Amino acid sequence: MGGGGHVGLPLAIALADRGSKTVVYDINATTVETILRGELPFSEPGAEPLLRKALDAGRLTASTDPAVVASARNVVVVIGTPVDEHLNPDPNAIPKALMLSSDHYRDGQLLILRSTVYPGVTSLVERTIAALGLDIEVAFCPERIAEHKAMEELFSLPQIVSSHTEEGRRRATELFSTLTEEIVDLEPEEAELAKLFTNTWRYIKFAAANQFYMMANDRGLDFERIRQGLTHNYPRAKDMPGAGFAAGPCLFKDTMQLAAFSDNKFALGHSAMLVNEGLPLYVVTQLEKSYDLENLTVGILGMAFKAGSDDIRSSLSYKLRRVLKFKAKAVIATDPYVTEETDDTLLPLDAVLSKADILVIATPHPEYRSVRTEKPVADIWNLLGDGVRV
Repeated sequence: MGGGGHVGLPLAIALADRGSKTVVYDINATTVETILRGELPFSEPGAEPLLRKALDAGRLTASTDPAVVASARNVVVVIGTPVDEHLNPDPNAIPKALMLSSDHYRDGQLLILRSTVYPGVTSLVERTIAALGLDIEVAFCPERIAEHKAMEELFSLPQIVSSHTEEGRRRATELFSTLTEEIVDLEPEEAELAKLFTNTWRYIKFAAANQFYMMANDRGLDFERIRQGLTHNYPRAKDMPGAGFAAGPCLFKDTMQLAAFSDNKFALGHSAMLVNEGLPLYVVTQLEKSYDLENLTVGILGMAFKAGSDDIRSSLSYKLRRVLKFKAKAVIATDPYVTEETDDTLLPLDAVLSKADILVIATPHPEYRSVRTEKPVADIWNLLGDGVRV
């Protein structure tokens, strides 16, 4: 299992729990040491007890030694296609990364690509492996879990399995059938697009809701009141999300990958990006209309990209903070899950509530539902139940 992060480690734990002997390979020694202590390097409900159980049973271990790859019958790769600062995906990044461990591949292995990849990368990996003269099957079996639901969804969601060979499909199906009862068979190019379409669809839905929110807010109306009214007992609108900062390590990146794949003709994806990425600036602009920000301290509640998480990757809370630093006298922030090691600028909640003149709920952590203050609160999530107007 290549990688002890949010994708690789939960899968390793799940496979070990179902009887597979699993080795987590990660180049980060601290991550490996943490895993071997029976602790998670990040927050994932329900995973730690299963990790300790697997360690005690001898079904899971972790190492920084790439030689462990040679001992594996199945090698799961959790390297995704990166997007650079110009929003261009690099399809060659995964083959290049795989070559770093090429001395440890052997005939008869199954190489499973797990993270989101640019369309065509599975075929590119096949050609890379073939150039080494090795008889290795390649499959693309995308992860489908949501953070903080991994230990539930790995066992309940259907798993997409794809390979260009019958043997690759058979072996990938055999492996993932230990986790879930339902396997969906697709061709690799179909599976690659299925994963990108899934994340992009969610990103577009969030953008639509955020655009609706801004339209209503500009007219002095409460979008959440409208949303609750139109979704009440009405099945064709029940999937409309509320407003909020749509971010994280996947949705934005994968939408931009799809845009590049369409030769940048994916206007809907680009529009969604502009709406979602523009929401922090919109909130600050609205606050400027009502408050003299340059003489006020603004407190941000929540820096992780989603509720209940310690993951700050691509979090729009940090974009909000950067914008506010140009506008406000001071900006302070807090988060109950993000550690000091990750962000040493954060303050305890009580300190932020005391020092701030205005509060912005940037991440809807459940802990903030009980916040009681007389100070103005910008709450686009309606976490406090007082509406979302800003």
